[in-house]
Amino acid sequence: MYLILKVLHRRHLLAAYSSVIGMASRATALASLSAVAAALFAIILAPALRLTWTPWKWSRISADLVVMNATIYTSDPSLPFAQAMAVRGGRILRVGSYSSVEDLVGQQTYVLNLNGNVVMPGFIDSHLHLIYGGLQMGQVELRGVKSQEEFARKIKEALRDKLHSEWILGSGWNNDLWGGELPLASWIDGITPDNPVWLSRMDGHMGLANSLALKIAGISNSTCDPVGGAIVKTLEGEPSGLLVDSAMKLVLAVIPEVSINDRRDSLIRASKYALTRGVTTVIDFGRFFPGTSVDHIWQDFSDVYQWADSSGKMLIRDLIQEKGRALSQWIHLGGVKAFADGSLGSSSALFYEPYEEDPYSYGLQVTDINWLQNATLHSDKFGLQVAIHAIGDKANDMVLDMYNTIVSYNGMRDRRFRVMFFLYLNEIHKKFMCC
Repeated sequence: MYLILKVLHRRHLLAAYSSVIGMASRATALASLSAVAAALFAIILAPALRLTWTPWKWSRISADLVVMNATIYTSDPSLPFAQAMAVRGGRILRVGSYSSVEDLVGQQTYVLNLNGNVVMPGFIDSHLHLIYGGLQMGQVELRGVKSQEEFARKIKEALRDKLHSEWILGSGWNNDLWGGELPLASWIDGITPDNPVWLSRMDGHMGLANSLALKIAGISNSTCDPVGGAIVKTLEGEPSGLLVDSAMKLVLAVIPEVSINDRRDSLIRASKYALTRGVTTVIDFGRFFPGTSVDHIWQDFSDVYQWADSSGKMLIRDLIQEKGRALSQWIHLGGVKAFADGSLGSSSALFYEPYEEDPYSYGLQVTDINWLQNATLHSDKFGLQVAIHAIGDKANDMVLDMYNTIVSYNGMRDRRFRVMFFLYLNEIHKKFMCC
């Protein structure tokens, strides 16, 4: 179980609008407003936040930015739509008609006529891995690969910029796109004899290592499956190169740790990308996956987030909520997360019935239920929101029953337990959810 950070992107929020492209160009608009776009819907209306519609009055204050002739969706039922908005220092001063903000136009005010285009609050992504995603953006991109040949070609292309014995890292492959067959180390061994390779599946619950990486990790036909994981083997009993859930730690442990500077760069890179998609608020679940060290969470917090916060380089801002703890103006500690099972695509989601393609496999319970209940009990007692990953029907049963137990111990309150994914339910829970 590890900590979750809730963060709100600060700059370039123009990307959140559904249509500002009606102007000269999106790129031009972003460049023009980089100094003031922090407020163009830095609203992200938190539950306790309500906009105040200030009446028109004379004022000596000048806005940095005034948006006019717009269709501004406010998310506030008292004034669902407005035509103009005034911004100063990254904060919204006034929203309403243009006449209500006109007195805030000064000599240095940038007036933006949107010609009727729509402005709306930025999107909130409630589940992502920000630094991890930023790191993946600098690795081999396997998302969208549709054949074994294309898979191997991507790795071969990555070799051009690699030194002898340097690791090749990649992610995003989805075997469903080429018919369902899982990749094997033999697919890439011939082109990577001198470079260890680790390629994670799109869900993060399975990865492929080449034979050199398996050798460095000490994985052989006699290596036993770790608790909560699996070393996939061939019919001959040899490691196929695929590692599932906690078994991934065997290879991840021998991959050189990412430098502080690389992690800092990844935060900025991922934040900028999110902003281009209109995502202005994120809940970051960190770099933890089954089989990895929880130390990464604390290292990223101290080496990356606190550095960005103290140095003024952060593109994120605190999202005030009733639960959790605000660590600074920019970062909010929202809760904790753990795993009950794996993923469906990696055949490690935990079910009562076996998988059709493997009648001996019911999936994986990746965390001991007694430890999970104890950790949840104490986290809930301290007022932290608990989120647990569960996909299979058996895993969801375990988590829901455990949540009921926690409530019986700690009492009723508006705690809002989360079940991440929550894909397969038994008939009893389906009826409960419907009623």
